[in-house]
Amino acid sequence: MPLRWYTNVIETTDPRRLAGWWAQALDWQTAYASDDEMVLIPKWAEELLPKLEFHQVPPGLVFVKVDHEKQTKNRIHMDLAPHTSDDRDAEIARLEALGATRVDIGQGPDVPWTVLADIDGNEFCVLSSREE
Repeated sequence: MPLRWYTNVIETTDPRRLAGWWAQALDWQTAYASDDEMVLIPKWAEELLPKLEFHQVPPGLVFVKVDHEKQTKNRIHMDLAPHTSDDRDAEIARLEALGATRVDIGQGPDVPWTVLADIDGNEFCVLSSREE
């Protein structure tokens, strides 16, 4: 039987703060909360959970407490895509208003994505729409 992607774990010194930021950025909701761990899932997933088998549950994000700050560039990151190409600049502006910053990881000036970092410095990309 193949493996199933269950979740991505993101280390942080403040799980509540970082999970709150990502909940706003993705419009997701908290599925579990403690001082040491926060779990986010898409809002649509909660509606489906009573109908789904365990192996069908969609992946989420888990934020776990660590004692050290982020040190280097991520080796894995999320790619986010807006619904339409017209939404891309607006979404980047919204994320920046939430506290995201543009970062240069060597991507060059002529790429069709924008690299941002969340409030803990974790890099992610905003792509063009994948629905058009």
